[in-house]
Amino acid sequence: MQDGPRRYGTATAAQFATLSGRATLERMLAGELPAAPMWETLGLTLVEVGDGVAVFEGDPGPHLLNPLGTVHGGWALTLVDSATGCAAHTVLAPGQGYATVETKANFSRPITPATGRVRCAGRVVNTGRRVISAEATLADATGRILAHGTSTLLVL
Repeated sequence: MQDGPRRYGTATAAQFATLSGRATLERMLAGELPAAPMWETLGLTLVEVGDGVAVFEGDPGPHLLNPLGTVHGGWALTLVDSATGCAAHTVLAPGQGYATVETKANFSRPITPATGRVRCAGRVVNTGRRVISAEATLADATGRILAHGTSTLLVL
């Protein structure tokens, strides 16, 4: 984990060219590469990476509410997509990239600002030459499942 304030932005292609996907994400965790700007906007933080694993945490706030007063499902879907995509990224070699082909989520419980910090853990289920499949679970601090989903990712 980094010690100072988190930097947000985009890195250059040259910064990624010689790094594996896992090394890229580890450098983001260490603050050596900027975190994605959308993570700041949505209150998401990458907190852990491993081989085929990526974990995010997020704080559901009032700025994420839909007209019915619960956190918009798109926020939970974005957490699932980010965790599965970054889990897939950890298994990529230098010079490889990925694109999400499909992400599907099931919402199990409503999320509100009172839910508190949530944790979304993604893991690779299968790595093929051209396609990676991954799954993620989104849980509250007590471990109750709020949402879960899967992603299919194309290796570029």
